[in-house]
Amino acid sequence: MLNVSDILETIHMIQDQNLDIRTITMGISLLDCADSDIDRSCEKIYNKITTLAKDLVKTGEDLEMQYGIPIINKRISVTPIAMLLAASGGDPVKYALVLEKAACEVGVNFIGGFSALVHKGFAAGDKELIAAIPQALAATEHVCSSVNIGSTKTGINLDAVKMMGEVVHRCSKITQDRQCIASAKLVVFCNAPEDNPFMAGAFHGPGEPDCVINVGVSGPGVVRAALAQNGKDCDITEVADIIKRTAFKITRMGQLIGSEASKRLGVRFGIVDLSLAPTPAVGDSVAHILEEIGLEQCGAPGTTAALALLNDAVKKGGVMASSNVGGLSGAFIPVSEDAGMIDAARSGALCIEKLEAMTAVCSVGLDMIVIPGDTPPETISGIIADEAAIGMVNFKTTAVRVIPAVGKQFGEELEFGGLLGSGPIMKVNTFSPAKFINRGGQIPAPLQSLKN
Repeated sequence: MLNVSDILETIHMIQDQNLDIRTITMGISLLDCADSDIDRSCEKIYNKITTLAKDLVKTGEDLEMQYGIPIINKRISVTPIAMLLAASGGDPVKYALVLEKAACEVGVNFIGGFSALVHKGFAAGDKELIAAIPQALAATEHVCSSVNIGSTKTGINLDAVKMMGEVVHRCSKITQDRQCIASAKLVVFCNAPEDNPFMAGAFHGPGEPDCVINVGVSGPGVVRAALAQNGKDCDITEVADIIKRTAFKITRMGQLIGSEASKRLGVRFGIVDLSLAPTPAVGDSVAHILEEIGLEQCGAPGTTAALALLNDAVKKGGVMASSNVGGLSGAFIPVSEDAGMIDAARSGALCIEKLEAMTAVCSVGLDMIVIPGDTPPETISGIIADEAAIGMVNFKTTAVRVIPAVGKQFGEELEFGGLLGSGPIMKVNTFSPAKFINRGGQIPAPLQSLKN
């Protein structure tokens, strides 16, 4: 039961601490849109999305008005398109174009699912879709793409890792006149979740219901403010308790919005993803939370330990507020989208190797990292392989979203604007992994996979 104190506290969180609902994402299964004729399949996709999601944006806006809670993005995720391409054949870009058309019609910010799941090998449609990713993302504004190349149960598909290094490289080349934006709309996963509401990695997994509403909350600024106000003289256990209590309040708000959206749209409520998703706005930074815990700057020795504490406390607080926690859930560390991370990268406190270590204990992985434009594809593949190995061995989701800044070098910056922020170009190890990447095959699943 909310009292006056709870209401006033929530208003303060929204007005002064950047608390928001980052996204409500409608997941839509397109399995019943599969057809041997690609044009008929595209027509079915357009009709289904525009029917189910026609009121999604308005519902989000109505909830914002009623509760006074900002809902930053309204999004859609769909069945991995490679599954439909397996039935239809044809030009995969047609699917991207119809997704773009449907997204524009219903007014959402992004639509995710131009995706393939190839962690154990390639099925019909997978290679064709992967090869089409650069053109598909260059030709669309709202479409996002993801490819799952590994899992704890299956190991890592090194052939797919090699392909994705080349695809990321081509994505930047083909959109170099637009800040290499196609690379920012592409994520390479290990252990990808089927119910993630966050872009660019959202897709609607084959085990999901026909239509579902998932919610992604935010609130790094709220956590930082709580620590600044109550945690100055606390020991580290008390710091964890403050974070847990704050995460409970944030998640409770996400549960409320998700439940209400579900009722109004007549769609099943899926999950609350309680990830702390930062923005470039001052005061809305995961890095600044770590500094509030006691680091001089994010990247200093102790950063990984502080992030592990933060991630664990967020999850413990969140699961007490909702029985529907899912997705990624934890703390995001996207460099270009986090003001504190940007400052740490500029100062040299944060390097890619330290970020890789941090990803062993955080929510996703190497996210929104800008690298020199002349980085070879096999080096990008090596970065993907390293990150996938962390996920595979540790039973966790890891991901890579790197942007080769064509024509730019270490020390320069790439400016995206909006939620994507600006990215200092980070130094990359120039020693080559080409021989390793070119071996191909499947990195075997680790011993941890034998849990049954």
